[in-house]
Amino acid sequence: MPVSLTAHAIPAIVAGEMNSKPLLQVLEIKVISNSKQQERYRLLLSDGVSSQNAMLATQLNDRFKATQVKIGSIVQLLEYICSPIQNRKILVVLNMEIVLLDCQIIGNPTPFVEFDLPAQGALLNNSMQNLSKSSNYQLPPQNPSSNVQNFQLPRMNASSYVQNFRPTFQPPYQPPPVYKGQGAIIRNEAPSRVIPISALNPYQGRWAIKARVTAKGDLRRYNNARGDGKVFSFDLLDSEGGEIRVTCFNAVVDQFYDAIEVGRVYMISKGSLKPAQKNFNHLKNEWEILLDSTSTVELFPEEDGSIPKQQFSFKPINDIENFDNNFILDVIGVVTSVNPSVPILRKNGIETQRRILNLKDWSGRSVELTLWGEFCNREGQNLQQMVDAGLFPILAVKAGKVNEFSGKSIGTISATQLFINPDFPEARSLRDWFDRVGKDSASVSISKDIIPGGPKNDVRKTLSQIKDEGLGRSDKPDWITVKATVSFIKTDSFYYTACPLKIGERQCNKKVTKSGNSRWLCDRCNQEFDECDYRFLLQAQILDHTGISWVTAFQETGEEIMSFSAKELYLLKHEQEDDDKFTGIIKSRLFNEFVFRLKIKEELYGDEQRVKVTVAKADKVDYSSESRYVLDMISKFGRQ
Repeated sequence: MPVSLTAHAIPAIVAGEMNSKPLLQVLEIKVISNSKQQERYRLLLSDGVSSQNAMLATQLNDRFKATQVKIGSIVQLLEYICSPIQNRKILVVLNMEIVLLDCQIIGNPTPFVEFDLPAQGALLNNSMQNLSKSSNYQLPPQNPSSNVQNFQLPRMNASSYVQNFRPTFQPPYQPPPVYKGQGAIIRNEAPSRVIPISALNPYQGRWAIKARVTAKGDLRRYNNARGDGKVFSFDLLDSEGGEIRVTCFNAVVDQFYDAIEVGRVYMISKGSLKPAQKNFNHLKNEWEILLDSTSTVELFPEEDGSIPKQQFSFKPINDIENFDNNFILDVIGVVTSVNPSVPILRKNGIETQRRILNLKDWSGRSVELTLWGEFCNREGQNLQQMVDAGLFPILAVKAGKVNEFSGKSIGTISATQLFINPDFPEARSLRDWFDRVGKDSASVSISKDIIPGGPKNDVRKTLSQIKDEGLGRSDKPDWITVKATVSFIKTDSFYYTACPLKIGERQCNKKVTKSGNSRWLCDRCNQEFDECDYRFLLQAQILDHTGISWVTAFQETGEEIMSFSAKELYLLKHEQEDDDKFTGIIKSRLFNEFVFRLKIKEELYGDEQRVKVTVAKADKVDYSSESRYVLDMISKFGRQ
């Protein structure tokens, strides 16, 4: 079919004067990779007379590959930006359509030579006059209606041409073009124009975006080689579904932190773009916005219904098995059980809260969701009350992180958002399914062999498997969960004397001895004190239907088993000498059933290697959760 390319489109695009959607031809296609190893396509586009290099926006990569664009293909540019960088113009194609895949090369196009001045026509005419005067070069006859490309310049280096024949007068001011989805922003002096988030790229000049804040991170403080600092981020969503993260540091935090509210719509401009840090940024955008002291953030007082409140991309629970560890995703399900919140001491010595619940959906699978920190007290407490009342709420999770140990589970991160009984189609469909058939249907947990409510890396085993499978004999300890009964407790050495002094925010707890003056001495702290602390060093036997094992429980787990502190039992036995009461307490703790989290590791005792089993957690059996675990196991083996 005959095709007519848009005449003089390349000079008009570079000059910022093209307001239509030009038809151009592809002359070259090159694939390049940036520092992030991301593929980008560089095209050479032609209007039949001139050609210009262009970069394809990465969001078009899949469509570009699918349509199999080739050399000679005719394309129509729908959205594009032409911006200056390092004394040359860069054309970035944001959206385009393929008009014709196969076509012969039209015309004899040559690379377009741009001049480093805004007024292209005035520069060319003046330069041609200087050229004529200085070198006796005769200008061809001029047609007033002809385009500047009809002039034929003598062949020479473009940079030397500009240097030798730069006009001596100041060209007249031309107003900047207005962005209309495909126009160019070519000067830093151009006013900021509202563009879609998807159109943002680092080659632009001034820009502005109108978007809703969908998430706001906590204010974090840090320390590095440059000193102390603080940072916070928030996520934006615009009317076209584009998302991007905005980050503020130090003084800019003070400028904008209190002004940003989740759910409100803002106009943001005068920020800079940097590559997104994918380790911390889950949004589908290769850029982030960095605000500085000159940036503007303006609140829209009226609600804009064209911008959605939130954007989800829900994954069925059975698909979570196929995602890698640390993958960020959205999931929706029915909350079938919620465990109590428990304190957890992190490696940095800071205590936080953890609460584990179970989600199921119509895929026939269920998954554990671990809530951390404030999620346990806000949404977690609300969910537990609803489940205890038999309501089984719908929970939508935005930006949950996949955890992979013995199975797959989901955990909350700082960017996670939880929505209880949300009002949108997916939630209504799930509620209808659960009320009709889902409540009575069995589901298989993808958190395989993990006890509901237990830590994610605790594999359910029996006591006999410790020996049969040689657990604890590798370089790293083995962690398992067993349901067992306490059958015997040693009472002659159930505690040790500990240092009560503080090291930073934590207690020393090192074993102490009596010094010559009847005071207690800590070798680690190198200090003496009048009174020591008493902590559990409890040795007990536990048994299940397969065997028996000796275990050691320290302070917290000792208190979970005994329901008394080590100091209370010490005073009762050694100072109050109430043997009957002490013996009664010990007997009352025998034959109680617990779900134990055990750490198994081989250690050297003298010249002998022995497997030591330490109790890391001792929870009373929740028979409701235990029943669900057994049913899940029955369903699992029934499907195999």
